[in-house]
Amino acid sequence: MTIRCAPPLQPGDTIALFSPSSPATAFAPNRYTRAKHFIHAQGYQIKEGKLTGKSAGWRSGTIKQRADEFNQLLHDPNVRCIMSTIGGNNTNAILPYIDYQQLVADPKIIVGYSDVTALLLAIYQKTGLITFYGPAMVASFGELPPLVDWTYDYFSSLVNGKATPPFPLETPQQWAEERLDWETQSRAKTLLPNTCRFYGAGKVTGRLIGGNLNTLYGIWGSEYMPEIVAGDILLIEDSLKDVAELEREYAHLALCGVFDKVSAIILGKHELFDDLASGQTQLETLREVLDGRNIPIVADYDCGHTHPMITLPLGVTAEIDFTAERVSLISPWLA
Repeated sequence: MTIRCAPPLQPGDTIALFSPSSPATAFAPNRYTRAKHFIHAQGYQIKEGKLTGKSAGWRSGTIKQRADEFNQLLHDPNVRCIMSTIGGNNTNAILPYIDYQQLVADPKIIVGYSDVTALLLAIYQKTGLITFYGPAMVASFGELPPLVDWTYDYFSSLVNGKATPPFPLETPQQWAEERLDWETQSRAKTLLPNTCRFYGAGKVTGRLIGGNLNTLYGIWGSEYMPEIVAGDILLIEDSLKDVAELEREYAHLALCGVFDKVSAIILGKHELFDDLASGQTQLETLREVLDGRNIPIVADYDCGHTHPMITLPLGVTAEIDFTAERVSLISPWLA
């Protein structure tokens, strides 16, 4: 595979917004407005996709409408970054209709998380373009300070072209998972001391690949899912699931032979994990499924649905230093 990288974002560049699944700009207009003001204040222009403010029940539009929205933004030469407004459940439905060759002709920064995992991995698989597991406009930049500022700092440091490999990703000192109503939120979320832990020794280097665990089901075994190969560093995170669902998801990876290939696992923080009164953590559930496989693990990493969020480029070579307790990016992620 030929690896491709998009040019960095420059001051005044245009960030385009698309809604590949849930209609967040329609059901959370106040939070969306706050997010737009925040990004404008950072010096960027915003271009809204044609489904902005639209709702078709559980989604922003039909499958073809959602794919067309994204493709139109791909063909706009003034757009340098395309960011999802939020995830949802159905991004995988648009994958057959994406103009992947346009991204070969004009690479852009593509960023999102959760259900957008399907599109990020499909683009990487079809074009070799490094995509970014990072913030979504409404979900991430509609948050209040200080968390929104911290998330933006991680995002900006990855896309502004100033950082070069090897680049260490410092973990935040605090985080939050508190659920507050998006449309009436008037205070910052309660901050907690960070819980990220490194379980392993020495350094592990490999391709960083993965994303939202539940979303991987929707593309597994298809032409849009990159093959997990020996030495990969697997990124997995999920949100609002219970321990029974997580056991099933981890067991699926084990049955597919994934845990016999990867060199390390980055396990993201799980927003409001439900242990079903068992007292069992997501890490303990994973280790039970691993059944003695000695795979180094970074547990409770800040890369998913909690705040702040560290932006991670998918397809790059990463290094985990378990002694220094640090994740670093080793290969380029921008042109």
